[in-house]
Amino acid sequence: MSLSGALSNALSGLTVAGRAASVVSSNISNALNDGYGRRELEISTRQTGSYGGVMINGVVRHVDSRLVGDWRAAGSDVAYAETNAKFFKRMEGLTGTPEDSGSLSGRMATFENALISSAARPDLPERLNGVLIAAKDLAEGFTSANDGIQKIREEADSEIAATVERANALLQQVQSLNISISKEKNTGGQTASLMDHRQAVIDELSEIVPVIEAPRGNGTLALYTPGGAILIDGTAATLEFSRTNTITANMTRGNGLLSGLTINGVGVNTDSATGPVSGGRLGALFEIRDTLAVESQANLDTAARDMIERFQDAGMDTTRAPGDPGLFTDSGFTFAAADEVGISGRIEVNAIVDPDKGGATWHLRAGLGAATPGSAGESTLLNDMMEALSARRVPTSAVFGSTGISAAGLASSLESIVGARRNHSEQNLSFASTKESELQERLLADGVDTDEEMQRILLIEQTYAANARIVQTVESMIDMLMRI
Repeated sequence: MSLSGALSNALSGLTVAGRAASVVSSNISNALNDGYGRRELEISTRQTGSYGGVMINGVVRHVDSRLVGDWRAAGSDVAYAETNAKFFKRMEGLTGTPEDSGSLSGRMATFENALISSAARPDLPERLNGVLIAAKDLAEGFTSANDGIQKIREEADSEIAATVERANALLQQVQSLNISISKEKNTGGQTASLMDHRQAVIDELSEIVPVIEAPRGNGTLALYTPGGAILIDGTAATLEFSRTNTITANMTRGNGLLSGLTINGVGVNTDSATGPVSGGRLGALFEIRDTLAVESQANLDTAARDMIERFQDAGMDTTRAPGDPGLFTDSGFTFAAADEVGISGRIEVNAIVDPDKGGATWHLRAGLGAATPGSAGESTLLNDMMEALSARRVPTSAVFGSTGISAAGLASSLESIVGARRNHSEQNLSFASTKESELQERLLADGVDTDEEMQRILLIEQTYAANARIVQTVESMIDMLMRI
């Protein structure tokens, strides 16, 4: 081999060693970065005339696409479970727990105790006033829970709008990165960094809605949902949603008063477990707004209706005229069964017993339709009210069972349902988080191994030193020739 050939070979080795060191340094510095794919320098033997040496073919990015897909699916499950768990935790805060005196069951117990105390001494105005205060507090418990549910629905609706906007932005980024990667491929450029960026974008998108990758030519990708919606295949899809600022109990997507979701102008099913966008944060938000919160509202309305009807029955308080409301009313009027939706937000104490509204507390003793206070020692109506609370009535909603239940039992059952679902949602979140963490550990283990990369650095240093020694040797030999 000639001196020029040896020098050429050594210089090619130095070039490769320098580039390899840069690749390894990038691997080590990005070892813990999500979306980073381990790089490896691809080299081959160079054949240029009679010279040998090595040449760089490119940088190969190593990523286990199947493992990434599993991790993304787990991340979608975590986002879905986390959103649901937050909802049920808030619901438990609205209804309260049995040991909480401010819960519905706690307010119910306070009201019942006030009736017992007043029945023992119906002649004492302060005890009648205690019944009024407890009744108003109970009604307020229903209305505040109702208002809280509507607030949750409004927040979910608002978050859906923001999430859809973010999803559209991410899809546009994927489309742009697809174009850039394709151009780099066509011009022989490096695409690893662009692919890292695209993977990070898709990772974020997968938390909003589960995605499945489908490879296309020149390194580009198409994205679909497990439910069959096309998010991007060449051109990014456009998701559309109209926000509703104020939501009331009667407003649903089914009756057209709330917006649904469209993809490229076509409406999609958002309340099916196998719908096009089921799973992920977006699916959970639609489920909260359109299903979970509506079910919670219905259960609360059932309890509020039961309370009104217990005191509205014809056999309760003979001083009332037929059709007059009882102690608890529907915004001051008699409750009609056809108006059950939202009754928990309209329940009020009859103004006839409230001095602040022109009434008098002695009506609790004498009767809501009584013209005079009557005997101060009369406690029949107060005792009847206590019996009405303890009477076993079959709830109008099947979720509470088909057997009779007392007012206190119904309130406790409502809280138990919420508590059980909160506990179940947290178990689902724990399972999803554990699965996601394990897959992430596998993904990191399959990624950059810093120990292995440090060993490569040592080999690169040895290779660099060997080629540098050849250059020095050739230089010395040329100097000797020049001196001859």
